[in-house]
Amino acid sequence: MTSTVLVPVDGSPLSSQALRHALREFPDAEITAYHVVDLFDPGSATDNGLESSYEPMLGTEEWSASVAEARDRLFADVSETAADYDRSVTTDWDIGDPARLIVEYATEEAVDHVVLGAHGRIDEERSIFGTVAASVARRAPVPVTVVR
Repeated sequence: MTSTVLVPVDGSPLSSQALRHALREFPDAEITAYHVVDLFDPGSATDNGLESSYEPMLGTEEWSASVAEARDRLFADVSETAADYDRSVTTDWDIGDPARLIVEYATEEAVDHVVLGAHGRIDEERSIFGTVAASVARRAPVPVTVVR
């Protein structure tokens, strides 16, 4: 029986679908929405409305405020989605390499299952799985469901 599900979220349509899938398919499980700010992916910074240049923004108060604002908007959307299912979710976040930190979180926390979107990109012409989804599916110590 699955009691805790980790759902990495990045604000993309597929991450929203993954969250909906987890809420629907694991009605009795605790759901944790986990967001990782990727410092070295300018696309993810741009997608979240953050400045994509690393210097001098990175580490400044302005950068931290931008990250917090984008994260808060994302988690507000997560809470709204959970409310659609009369559920609540736990949220957590970190800064670093998403694939590594998702696997680390699933390893170190009491996670029974990971549900994530196939990729965070909107471009349907890209490969079936993104590098993060492929890496998590290969390395996670628990079952992984990839939503496409």
